[in-house]
Amino acid sequence: MTIMVQVKEPAMEPMSDKMEPAKKLGMVLEDFSVGDHFSGGAYPVSVETIKAFAREFDPQPFHTDEAAAIGTFFGGLAASGWNTAAITMRLLAEFGPPVAGGLIGGSCELAWPQPTRPGDVLHIECEILSVTPSRSKPERGTILMRTETKNQRGEVLQVLTAKLVVPRRK
Repeated sequence: MTIMVQVKEPAMEPMSDKMEPAKKLGMVLEDFSVGDHFSGGAYPVSVETIKAFAREFDPQPFHTDEAAAIGTFFGGLAASGWNTAAITMRLLAEFGPPVAGGLIGGSCELAWPQPTRPGDVLHIECEILSVTPSRSKPERGTILMRTETKNQRGEVLQVLTAKLVVPRRK
């Protein structure tokens, strides 16, 4: 079992140009094994970032208005699940497996067991569930990866199970 752990201090301005460049890509299908782990990140979520994302992509009161959110299912301001998914993608690009050619999704399943809240600091924990060479396309295969996005208390906010297209060694 391979364990790769990286930790990053919270960024003062998420998604800014000051973020570190993406790590070097290079793992091919033969480099992966079932049980491999990848983890890291420390992405702070604020009231402002929740509202900004929601105004643009998911303008519902429980994402855009703290007072109105109190009387909703969430009982307070909550980030859109799509906001959590976008942050997860950012964390995967930085701390997930460094797949040769990039993270190319074939399919996925998403679940949000509980909402992301202002003040949460998100990180990811990934595990490789399967490694499968393609029968029809010998130059590639797929890995099935489960990614849990957690807050600073270790609470699971999102579960992403994704099939990724991965090149094979030439």
